[in-house]
Amino acid sequence: DFSGKPPVVILIAGLQGSGKTTFCAKLGLHLTKKLRKTVGILPADCARPAAKEQLLIMAKKVGVPAFDSPIEKGAVEVARQGLAWAQKEFFDILIVDTAGRQQIDDALMSELGDVEGVLTPQHKFLVLDAMIGSQGLEVAKTFHEKVKLTGLILAKLDGDSRGGVALSARSVTGVPIYFAGVGEKPEDLEPFHPDRMAQRILGMGDVMTLIEK
Repeated sequence: DFSGKPPVVILIAGLQGSGKTTFCAKLGLHLTKKLRKTVGILPADCARPAAKEQLLIMAKKVGVPAFDSPIEKGAVEVARQGLAWAQKEFFDILIVDTAGRQQIDDALMSELGDVEGVLTPQHKFLVLDAMIGSQGLEVAKTFHEKVKLTGLILAKLDGDSRGGVALSARSVTGVPIYFAGVGEKPEDLEPFHPDRMAQRILGMGDVMTLIEK
């Protein structure tokens, strides 16, 4: 739902290595091509300098404008400047990549809360690595307590994992799963189909996606 005063902000959270940064570019491409929205991407991961470079390169590749964030000034200032940029450019949607860590810690959570305060995002998505296993529950629970998630994203569902974490994270947070990342390429993003996931977890294979392909 993208009603509301533009730009509608989508905050992307998750642990380091979960596939957050890649998902931002994939989502930008999806919203531009499929939903015909004007989209801007804001790199706000100030903990990992390479994340900004990675996102700027990926955004350029998919043809979505990205903000050259002054990451040395910290995430809150980046959020302020990025929002002003999105308003000036009249984007429908602003996708914000936030910092991740190897594990959950207080610094990460308080920074995320501060960034949320500046941006007041309409959507808050947690990107979960499909192979994370039971640790994903604790991750989902902690993020949900801090920023009240509105949706989950399953990344790396193209691996050997059957994505059992999907069911667990859904039950812990009570929020829907919107997308599944099924590959490295920018277009490897699929809307999440619960029935197909159930078949996959039960070992029956995802026949519908095979038929569509």
